[in-house]
Order: sequence, then structure tokens, then C-alpha cells
Amino acid sequence: MHLEELTDRVEAVSATYARKYAIERDASWLLLKLHEEVGELTQAFLTKTGQARDRGRTPEQVESDFRDELADVFCQTLLLARHHGVDLEQVVADKWLVWQTPA
Repeated sequence: MHLEELTDRVEAVSATYARKYAIERDASWLLLKLHEEVGELTQAFLTKTGQARDRGRTPEQVESDFRDELADVFCQTLLLARHHGVDLEQVVADKWLVWQTPA
């Protein structure tokens, strides 16, 4: 699946969520939601690395929480980029991949 197709699918899920909870997904909400998800990822990371209490979660649940929060951050980033008309594939190529050394 290409990033644009994935973003289309994430957008559809997010739009359904917004309708269900009467949320206006404007630029501020998208950034704040990303910030919320980064906080949840931080908590999951701290738990995974033994720097926070596990709250009775099994190691498997802790690992699952970490993976889920990574997905949430990634998807919210896709949504924020789309909202602002940012082609993430191009930006990554311009910003990161220019430093790639040939194999």
C-alpha cells in the first residue's frame, strides 16, 4: 500500500470518528490530537523501558500499547500533513533521503 492510499484510509476512519463525537477536525485540533498521541507514546515508552509503572499490564500488553501508540502518532501525522497539503513522501525525500549514501 502506498502512503497516499494509507492516508485516504486513515482519513476515512478519522472522519467517522469526528462525526460520531461531533469533532471539528481543524488545524488546531489535528495538532493537539498529535500532541496527545505523542504523550501517550511517551507513557507507553516509559512503561516498556521500565521507567514507569506497568499498572498491572503484562509484558505483551505493554508491547502492544507501545506499538498501538506508534501507529496513532503516525496516523495523526498523516492527517496533519494532508490537512496542510504537505506531500510527506516528497518532504522525506527532500529532507532525509538526500543524505542517503548509495549501496
